[in-house]
Amino acid sequence: MVSQISIFLENKYGKLNELLSLLSKENIRIVAATVADTTEFGILRMIVNDAQKAHQLLKDHHVNVNLTEVLAIAAQPSVDSFADTLAHFTNAGLCIEYMYCFSSKEKSVLILRTNNRESALDVIRKQNLNYITENDLMNL
Repeated sequence: MVSQISIFLENKYGKLNELLSLLSKENIRIVAATVADTTEFGILRMIVNDAQKAHQLLKDHHVNVNLTEVLAIAAQPSVDSFADTLAHFTNAGLCIEYMYCFSSKEKSVLILRTNNRESALDVIRKQNLNYITENDLMNL
């Protein structure tokens, strides 16, 4: 499993920069990130090099933050590869709650959360998907 930081941000000028500055001062490296926003608030989801440290730092600064477990799967950087990978979860009756991805030179990494983590891990094993660990991500 991969630890993900989820931060609930008030949708105000400079809030994102404040949080990133806090992380920067502690040498937290962002591996992947996505922001979903509404008119009132946003959710910043990040994979960082030290999720426990980042989580505690943000809590100490009264930031509304959660630590959750997500899955990371390597795939070829193509729509076909993404679709084929996600089809395995759909065929197993699993819902993808959210997904984001990033690419390195040789591959793309899908970060996803499903409605049933144990069943998702079973799909990964049975389909021999290229599961990426937290240590693997930190070495990209």
